[in-house]
Amino acid sequence: MITLLGILVGFGLIVTAMLYGGSPMDFVNMQSILIVIGGTMAITVVSFSLKDLTHIPTALWRLMTYTPQDPQEIGVTMIQIAEKARSGGIITLEQASKSFDDEPFLQKGLELTVDGAKAEEIEGILRQEIYSTASIQTKSVDLLRRAAEVAPAMGLIGTLVGLVQMLGHLSDPSTIGPAMAVALLTTFYGAILAHMVLIPLSTKAERNSHNESTLNQLYLTGVLSIGREENPRRLEMQLNAMLPQKNRIRYYD
Repeated sequence: MITLLGILVGFGLIVTAMLYGGSPMDFVNMQSILIVIGGTMAITVVSFSLKDLTHIPTALWRLMTYTPQDPQEIGVTMIQIAEKARSGGIITLEQASKSFDDEPFLQKGLELTVDGAKAEEIEGILRQEIYSTASIQTKSVDLLRRAAEVAPAMGLIGTLVGLVQMLGHLSDPSTIGPAMAVALLTTFYGAILAHMVLIPLSTKAERNSHNESTLNQLYLTGVLSIGREENPRRLEMQLNAMLPQKNRIRYYD
C-alpha cells in the first residue's frame, strides 16, 4: 500500500500545482503521450528476449506486492521446527510443511527432507532455486531501470520533434503553440515517468529481491540442519551468524 500511496501523493501534488496555474488539461497532449509512453515501452522490450518478457510480469508483480518478513521470527520458526523434528522424528515435518503454503521455498525444502533426500542433494536443489529466482528478479529490476533510462530520452526526442515542427511552420503562427506544447510536454512526461514511477519502483523491487534472497538463505540453513538432525542450539548459532546484531535470536537465553 505504501508504494501506491506514495505514487498517488506525488501525482496529487503535481495536479494541485497545475490547478493553481490553470487547467490540468493544458498538460494533456496525446502526441506527447504516444511518443513517451509508447516509445518507452517499445524500446525497453528490445533489450530483453521474448522468454524473459514472459516471466518478468509475474516476478515484477510479486516483488511489488512482497511483504518483508522479520528474519528473527523466521529464525525462531526454523528452530521450533527443528525441535519438533528432533523429538518426534523427521516424519513430523510432513505435517509442518502443509502449514507453509505461502512459503513455497521452505515447503519444498521440508518435503525433500521428508522424502529422505540427502543433505547435499537438498542443498543443490534449493541453491538452484535461489539462483533461478534471483535471476528473474534481477531481470525485472533491469527492465524497470532500462525503462527509466529510455523515458527521458524519449522525452528529448519528442522535444526535438516539436521544435522541428515549430521551426518548419514559423510562417503560420497558429501552429507554433501546439508544436511548442509537444516540445515541452514530452520532456515533462519523460521526467515524470522516470523519476516518479520507474526509478522508485526499481529501487523497491531491488530491495525486496535482496530481502527475499536473505530469507531463503535462512530457510536453506534451517532445512539442512534439520536434515542432518543437528542440535537446534547449533542451528541457532548458524542463523545468528547470518543475521545482523540487532536481529540476533535469543531463543535459548
